[in-house]
Order: sequence, then C-alpha cells, then structure tokens
Amino acid sequence: MRLVIDIGNTFVKAAVYEDSTLLERFSFKADVFQNGFKKIRDSYPNCLDWILASVGLVSAEQLAQFFPDVRIHTLDRQTKFPYINAYKTPDTLGIDRMILASGAVLKFPDQARLIIDAGTCITYDFIDAQNVYHGGAISPGVRMRYQALHHFTAKLPLLEASETKEFIGNSTAASIHAGVVMGVVHEMDGFINQYRLAHENIIIILTGGDTDFLAKRLKNTIFAHSNFLLESLNQTFQYQIQND
Repeated sequence: MRLVIDIGNTFVKAAVYEDSTLLERFSFKADVFQNGFKKIRDSYPNCLDWILASVGLVSAEQLAQFFPDVRIHTLDRQTKFPYINAYKTPDTLGIDRMILASGAVLKFPDQARLIIDAGTCITYDFIDAQNVYHGGAISPGVRMRYQALHHFTAKLPLLEASETKEFIGNSTAASIHAGVVMGVVHEMDGFINQYRLAHENIIIILTGGDTDFLAKRLKNTIFAHSNFLLESLNQTFQYQIQND
C-alpha cells in the first residue's frame, strides 16, 4: 500500500493505491497540509510509503518532520523515466509535466501521445511513438484568463467559469464567458487537430482540475482523466521498482 502525493501551489491531491488499484482519493489546500495528511494517516496507518512530486511550497523535509515514521520517496529530475527527454532546457521542465509524460508512455505504449493538463496553466506535452519527449506549449488556464481580464482593465468584472456554448456574447459578462471558455476550447481543438495531422496514431489525454468542465465541449475524441497525474505517479514509482 502506498500514498501518492501531488503538491501544487494551492492544492494537495493524494491517493492511496494497493499496487495498481486505487483505494481512495483526497484533496485539500496546501496551507492546511498537516491536517490533511493526518486524516490520511489515521485512515491508513499501514500506508508507510509516500511517493511525492511537488511544484508547491510543501517539501519532503516538512512532511518528514511531521510524519517521521513514513518513508518518503521523492520523484524529481534525477528519477529514471521511461522515455528520452529531448527538451532543449531540461532543467526548466516541471516535474509534473515529466510525470504526466511518464504515465502516458506506460499506459499507452507504441503510439504518439499528447497530454493536455488544464490547471492553473494549460500545458501541452508531446511524446512520440518511439518514446521521445519533445515538449509542447504553455498557455494561461481558465481561471487565470478571467483574472487577467479583471486585473489588467479598469472596468471588466471578475467572473467565475460559467456554462456557455454561445460564441456571441450579448452582454459584457456573456462576452467574457464566450471569450474565455470558447477561446480555451478552440485553442485545444486547434492544437489537437494540428497534432493529429502530423501523427495519425495519437492518443489525446486531457487531465487537470478543469477536465470535466472542458471535456464535454471539445469536438475531438479524447481520453479524459482528471487525476491522471496521481495515476502516473503510481505507475512511475512501480516502474522505478521494476527497473532498479
């Protein structure tokens, strides 16, 4: 039994696995991580292997300080991944993107993969059928676009993401929703179409916090999995064990 942990800037997502079987998922704010992990610890006292990937402020050292009886395994750039990294600036590549690429290779062998992670930012990561990671793209996420329109203008209101299928907004609020939501959808569909033109046998994986909100709006067929990073963490750790 193991706990896989994805620490972001705002939220911590975690899941307990028995080998490849998901037992339970958790999510809590990073600023209350002690209470969040204590609840997991109380529920699963025999779960002593914690696999960690962090792009946030909570570190392995902090977890070890509060939970000294667990074994913390950190996945970082020195981790052995099942692909060749052809990124020209590998030291700047986020560990979350590297782990998502690893999960895509392990789950979908012998084909090209495009991973779209719709979170604070939207990242696009491409791994070819020969398991070479090439890179992709980064753009503002849904919430960031709403915030930018409000922050960088004098009068536009700050709105929350809203259900809309209209591309013509008949009010300021409707225009913002159309610009943000439909803008993201058209961006994603455009990228997907471009990759499919270049690579016939390609799987499109959509993940991240806005997965459910965006998946039903895309014209293209995709594999939608909002917790693909947690699954990828577990798969990558199993890969390490098998290839040590």
